[in-house]
Amino acid sequence: MDQSTVLFVDDEIDLREALAQGLELAGHSVEAYSTAESVLDRVSRDFYGVLVTDIRMPGMDGLSLMKAAFEIDTALPVILITGHGDVPLAVEAIRAGAYDFMEKPFPVARLSAVIERALHQRRLVLENRVLREQLGDTAGLAARLVGRAPAIERLRAAVKALSATDADVLILGETGSGKEVVARALHEEGIRKDGPFVALNCGALPAEIIESELFGHEQGAFTGASRQRIGKLEHANGGTVFLDEIESMPLELQVKLLRVIEDRSIERLGSNKSISLDVRFVAATKVDLERESEAGRFRRDLYYRLNVVSLDIPPLRDRREDIPLLFHHLAREARARYRREIPDFTPEMMARLMARDWPGNVRELRNVADRFVLGVDKITGDGGEGVQDVAAGSEPLSVRVGTYERALIAAELRRNGGSIKATYEALGLSRKALYEKMKKYGLEKEAHLET
Repeated sequence: MDQSTVLFVDDEIDLREALAQGLELAGHSVEAYSTAESVLDRVSRDFYGVLVTDIRMPGMDGLSLMKAAFEIDTALPVILITGHGDVPLAVEAIRAGAYDFMEKPFPVARLSAVIERALHQRRLVLENRVLREQLGDTAGLAARLVGRAPAIERLRAAVKALSATDADVLILGETGSGKEVVARALHEEGIRKDGPFVALNCGALPAEIIESELFGHEQGAFTGASRQRIGKLEHANGGTVFLDEIESMPLELQVKLLRVIEDRSIERLGSNKSISLDVRFVAATKVDLERESEAGRFRRDLYYRLNVVSLDIPPLRDRREDIPLLFHHLAREARARYRREIPDFTPEMMARLMARDWPGNVRELRNVADRFVLGVDKITGDGGEGVQDVAAGSEPLSVRVGTYERALIAAELRRNGGSIKATYEALGLSRKALYEKMKKYGLEKEAHLET
């Protein structure tokens, strides 16, 4: 984000010059104006700064200026400078949306401190707008598989290519990384989107009923089979079968599944009639199936049959730069479910979120987003961290903010192929500032020499 700017308006030249100089000595970039009319052209929805204006001025006064600025952006922080007699008027202005007011005379340090707080709020507003715009512009795969990390971009490209085919797919990913989300994306973005999507968690079904669930049965096939039942595979005809936690499937059933995948036909339990299947198989696992097959816990032939095409989902800790965008996306989903407004994000909170390893991946992040929107610290009994736990942390603020900044710079360098010029332009930094930050965070090796 560009350097912040203080727009300072006062018709008294001595006061205007003195305060402008004092604010510049305090580290602010100041643009001073003698009339309200002359400053309005600088106000826009993406302006990163604060408007400071006197109330009593000839022509357009400060309150009229504030009203005109709010017509451009209601979230612009406006600080009013008042004489003693204008205090009741300034209080009314606060109710109308002004950020704060300062009664003359006042020390420059006090005004600078108010400006700093207002700039912090303005930065949050602009960052949240960018996130909302990025999410609002997404459609299709980008809306399903949220993120801009190179690994996620590669995953989206692979899903897009595979969705136009009938190839069976094996999805690899840790717990909570979004394996079913990817499976649904393959189905709903593909040629089978009008057919059923049947998800079956192989680890959640007892071994004694999983065969009946998959293949169905005829009446009288076994004790308790009082009527015919259509199995999941047959029900999925014309669509996609998603077999989650495929590593949990009993070995004796793996043999039958292999035959189904190869022949694309099934027989219901208690029947000798073959039923043709028109389905696509998508399997998912959180373990190394090759190692499982070598250990005899998974059939090697089924592994090779499933592993024709595989998709790897990166864990959240390997794409930390996606956490702000993903957290905002999950918070929006929570807002829709719970009909609650989303509280303001803070840089400190985002830094803490990005610093965590997230062993539960996106599912764990979703839980935190839900609690954040609900305004509670913890959900009793789930053992997870609440918003305040995540946001607070034990690290100093400088460490948390540094973690956030390093992740953003590293992500932008990767996105721009290591180009220094493209990176500092995208981040709104000078070349020198970017080099200093890269040196500080040990990111020199991320960049290309040719800039």
